[in-house]
Amino acid sequence: MLKGSCCCGAVKFLVSSPPTMMGTCHCSRCRKVGASTFVFVKRSSFELISGSDSITTFKPEAPYKYNRCFCSHCGTALGEVTSTAESFPVAANCIDDALTITNLFHEFVKEKPSWYDICDSAKQFPEHPHQ
Repeated sequence: MLKGSCCCGAVKFLVSSPPTMMGTCHCSRCRKVGASTFVFVKRSSFELISGSDSITTFKPEAPYKYNRCFCSHCGTALGEVTSTAESFPVAANCIDDALTITNLFHEFVKEKPSWYDICDSAKQFPEHPHQ
């Protein structure tokens, strides 16, 4: 069981099974919202404990496909915690417990700023990985 929350604690959630994967997005949008490493969780294992009324959603334009949710009080980027998809991304920085998963991929590497060096051997994709 993993606990997660925003910075101010208004939004709290539980993830009852381990995330299926971790990835880092280097697109300008993820960088600007302050969250670019995500863990993917199954809808059936995700439970929003508190703060549903504190979540604000930003909807993207193509080529980006995931909505981004934020705490309306402290601004913490949460990932897509209101998604109804079978699997969705949650900002890894919101997980309060230790994660035992490692980064599997980097996406939107073509948008990575020159000052950032990728320092792992995870697979790299110029945009979204092919599914």
